[in-house]
Amino acid sequence: MFCKQCGTPIEDGQELCENCKVSGATNAGTTQNINVNVNTGNTNSVAQKSKIAAGLLGIFLGSLGIHNFYLGYTGKAIAQLLISVLSCGMLSFASAIWGLIEGILILTGSMNTDAQGNPLKD
Repeated sequence: MFCKQCGTPIEDGQELCENCKVSGATNAGTTQNINVNVNTGNTNSVAQKSKIAAGLLGIFLGSLGIHNFYLGYTGKAIAQLLISVLSCGMLSFASAIWGLIEGILILTGSMNTDAQGNPLKD
């Protein structure tokens, strides 16, 4: 038998799942693929991005949006890249200022998560 909540195998006749502490089980002898998304608040399983790396990329390569590519903000990154490339560099100062400001905000902690909401490590 399998737990209805988390899909953990439980013994026949057992009423309480040891993993999630929910009573009841699915039909005996059946195998199911159960996809469960459990938010435990633990972000250690995800590789955290470096705050210092993102900030320095923003300051030095901000006109190309490299820091936004690094953090997963691809929409903003493509916008910064296209501003610089399509204007043949004539408007790159605008995206460079944009990147400089974002780099400083990242280093000061005002921007402290990546695109998936994971915190940046120091």
